[in-house]
Amino acid sequence: MGFADIRAITRIGVALLGMAAVASAHEIGTTQVHALFHKDHTYSIDVITAPQSLLNKLEICAHRARSGMLPAAEQRARLQSFTSMLASVSNIQFDEVQGVPRVDVLPIATPADPQQPAFVVVRFRGDIPQKATTFTWQYDLAYSAYALALENEGHGDIARQWLDGDQRSARFSLARDVVPPTRLHVVRQYLSLGFTHIVPYGLDHILFVLGIFLLSTKVKRVLTQVTAFTIAHSITLGLTIYGVVSVSPRIVEPAIALSIAYVAIENLTTSQLRSWRVAIVFAFGLLHGMGFAGVLKDLSLPRSEFLTALITFNIGVEGGQLAVIAAAWLLVVCWAQARPWYRYRFVMPSSAIIAATGIFWTVQRLVA
Repeated sequence: MGFADIRAITRIGVALLGMAAVASAHEIGTTQVHALFHKDHTYSIDVITAPQSLLNKLEICAHRARSGMLPAAEQRARLQSFTSMLASVSNIQFDEVQGVPRVDVLPIATPADPQQPAFVVVRFRGDIPQKATTFTWQYDLAYSAYALALENEGHGDIARQWLDGDQRSARFSLARDVVPPTRLHVVRQYLSLGFTHIVPYGLDHILFVLGIFLLSTKVKRVLTQVTAFTIAHSITLGLTIYGVVSVSPRIVEPAIALSIAYVAIENLTTSQLRSWRVAIVFAFGLLHGMGFAGVLKDLSLPRSEFLTALITFNIGVEGGQLAVIAAAWLLVVCWAQARPWYRYRFVMPSSAIIAATGIFWTVQRLVA
């Protein structure tokens, strides 16, 4: 291996480890927004998000140094001090009238750790102007896709829209119940969400799929592993969503990271597909399915098209995995696999980098 090869591999390794330090495995769904229009002509809009992440965003906007992980009471006190800023980063409009909301920050206690809530509710409240006919929403502190759900008091969930970051919502009618999304709209939306959960947001799943792919370039061996992985994560995705299986993310997330390290380390020791490798990939697929299910629970699937959204999200995930394999094949394997240095210069260094990233994530998720 020449100096240029070593330098290139080093750059790749540094980039991957850098992404590992900041990447979130499941960015979709970390924020949810629920707007409720009351019969007394008032509204309340709940933004559900992670308290420390929200605090860091607000401190950056205020040009203050980001705080480290704080106790729940101090987190809430600091968030309360930012209520005026929270009002300014939300854009609530009725027709062309800008809403001026009152803001409260409410912790959500969890059975796992009631003293350190995993989420807070930022609640915007105010009056709906007389004769207002439409409503629009925009939130400047969302950096990834999230669901906006609308509800009329007494009518239930009447509308839902996916927004990308600080995108402005559609103009919703207040004079009637908003028409629920069509099945075709749900299919398009959840196919896209499933795909983007892998590419570009699912770095941990991307590395696992690459680890599977790097064992051998033979199509049958790749398909055998991918099929086992797909069947496994489809099983636990469905079972977890329907409440049959429930495992804490504090167990699932480190185990997913460990699965990445395992398949990559095994690539360093063999290039043969053993029967027990397929069984292990299947077992790891069960874990990844629980990870996907955790995301879908956060996404709050539409009640009217629950099964459609579940199936199309899973199909989108498969499309993302196949895109990763196709990209790896076209960029490297199709022209380099026959060369004598392919395993030595590409498979082994890449597997080592993936293994190091998986080990780093495992430790990070265990101590978080």
